[in-house]
Amino acid sequence: MADWRSKQRNGANLSTEEMLDTENQRRVTGLADKVSILRGLALDIESESKDSNRYLDGMAGDFSSSEGLLTGSMKRLNNMVGSGKNNRRLMCYIVIGLVVLFIVTYYIVSRVTG
Repeated sequence: MADWRSKQRNGANLSTEEMLDTENQRRVTGLADKVSILRGLALDIESESKDSNRYLDGMAGDFSSSEGLLTGSMKRLNNMVGSGKNNRRLMCYIVIGLVVLFIVTYYIVSRVTG
């Protein structure tokens, strides 16, 4: 803090008004520096939020296309299961094949990591 009584600076007496003005100028400079830092942070936050929103919009499109693909696959699978005895036999073979594939994959992964 500044001494508000008269002070000697470079051999001249400074009045209280000059000291207050000097102190105010110093504080204004400090405040301007802090404001510029806050402005930079605000711009960084804005940029990051715009990037995140673009990323989320892209993900929404990907999920909707995946939803359409899965819906079509489920319809075809339901038609195949409900269409007759031969298709049911084929469906059983597919399910058994997937279970065997899962077991083999699990065995290989457990051997590699263990």
